[in-house]
Amino acid sequence: MNNTISSQQEQINIAMRVIADHIRTIAFSIADGQLPSNAKAGYVIRRILRRAVRYGYTYLNQKQPFMYRLVPALIDTMGDAFPELAAQQTLIEKVIKEEEESFLRTLETGIALLEKSLPHSESEGVLSGKVAFTLYDTYGFPLDLTELILRERNMTVDIAEFNAEMQKQKERARNAAAIETDDWIILKEGETKFYGYDYNKLTTNILRYRKVKQKNKEFYQIVLAETPFYAEMGGQVGDSGRLMGETDGEEIEIVDTKKENNLSVHITNLLPNNLTQNFIAEINVEKRLATARNHSATHILHKALREILGKHIEQKGSYVSPTSLRFDFSHFQKLTKEEIRAVEHLANKRIRHNYQLEEMRETAIETAREMGAMALFGEKYGDVVRVIKLGSSVELCGGTHVHATGEIGMVKIISESSIAAGVRRIEAITGEAIENMLDVMQNQIADIQEFVGNVPDLRSTLKKLFDENSELRKQVEEFVQKKLAEYAERLLKDAEIREVKGITEVAVIKHITKISAEHAKILAFMLRNKQSEKLQVIIGSVFDGKPSLTVLLSDDLVAAGENAVTFIREAAKHIQGGGGGQPFFAQAGGKNADGVEKAVNSI
Repeated sequence: MNNTISSQQEQINIAMRVIADHIRTIAFSIADGQLPSNAKAGYVIRRILRRAVRYGYTYLNQKQPFMYRLVPALIDTMGDAFPELAAQQTLIEKVIKEEEESFLRTLETGIALLEKSLPHSESEGVLSGKVAFTLYDTYGFPLDLTELILRERNMTVDIAEFNAEMQKQKERARNAAAIETDDWIILKEGETKFYGYDYNKLTTNILRYRKVKQKNKEFYQIVLAETPFYAEMGGQVGDSGRLMGETDGEEIEIVDTKKENNLSVHITNLLPNNLTQNFIAEINVEKRLATARNHSATHILHKALREILGKHIEQKGSYVSPTSLRFDFSHFQKLTKEEIRAVEHLANKRIRHNYQLEEMRETAIETAREMGAMALFGEKYGDVVRVIKLGSSVELCGGTHVHATGEIGMVKIISESSIAAGVRRIEAITGEAIENMLDVMQNQIADIQEFVGNVPDLRSTLKKLFDENSELRKQVEEFVQKKLAEYAERLLKDAEIREVKGITEVAVIKHITKISAEHAKILAFMLRNKQSEKLQVIIGSVFDGKPSLTVLLSDDLVAAGENAVTFIREAAKHIQGGGGGQPFFAQAGGKNADGVEKAVNSI
């Protein structure tokens, strides 16, 4: 007995030490900008946090989030030496709590499923790798946790079988996105030189090319000696444009430009007939300028977010295209309408100031840091970097930008959402896209104004209309309920009385009507309220061209062996549909309105 108590206490002590150690690691990482995720360093943090939660769940009976409540104690102990903890306390607590809630749901589901599988495996001492993989792949239950639980029962998992299942999944994913590439055909040796910061068009020639096949589509990758085309990188989409042969005048469309193994490849659907001539490479300038506006706006929004929401804001990703921009950042809660508006107003103030672009292409990384340049957390930078300064916004960036912020015109945030624990996303548009949006909105308002008679106070008029509509709907529903009640009385009065399953004097109602499935349900329950025993209701209906079936049985018929679900599934075949429910009540919908009568009579 004492040995058992001693063993349990030792497990509790170990759990305490694990949690104390892990809360430090997790809190410091989040304060430093590294959030839990499914990739790279973020995955390490997530696994550490989940290990601590698992120990609390198993040995300390902590079934609710608890780690986040340890953050104040950690700050009391270490906050003086590490002031970042106190500065980021709200974010740290929010992220940890969300991760705990998510993992506890996973843990509860996974352990329950694992417990179901164990009786089949305990005799052999080995859990099937397929079961472990299903827990991992379908339910997000980590393999290391499965192994930990099994070790406590002196069991193991079939790792070879698990790895085989993992390999099958990878092959399925690889086949779905399979790319077949021919060997490079080298015309000239050399490396691509990028001149896109200064030129939209230049003379060049082809160094190499190859054919690529993906999802039964063929296209070509071309590498140029010199190029003005920006290759997709750093969240900015690649340039498109054209290649024009200087000798034969042939024009080839470049549909995209991507970075592949540090090589700028220009994507085309066709190859030039004369590959060795000189070419004029020209980007789609309009698309480039629109992309540049959105990229510069991203920098300005980043700075505005930090000033309005706090210094804990860190970029977690971005996407910049000609039509819109997307910016992901660390933050612990949904932005309010007032916060979004404040960010927009500050950003647009900076845009109107018309700050000139200050571009420092070859700056020592230490000099850039001294300038306060913001960098994407987790990205690796060389000793020499490119710095983009737009007013007070200073960032390390390799993308294309406007020459002055006034070229952006205006920025408007069109959505804000959560994409992960502690990570928010805003989407925005600039310039001409805002004009188009305003045109649509003004046209919609004008149409509504005209519809309601061009009243001076549109809001009050619409509110009055909605209130009147709501009241009318209420009156209509009351009227419908009254008529359905009268309908139920008539149906019950006209019901056929017969014996069903040995029960005598059962009221059998088979009826075809034109009411909705919802009203058929209400009607059936009204009948049940009027006669709780010895009742069988089958209603077939066609409403707006859509057939439906409704079956309701009294409890005594269900006890005698009748089942509404069985009836409905068989009858629904006549209307080319399906449905379900409970033994006493079931409904089905279908496609074949002509089969309603046959369906009703089949029961």
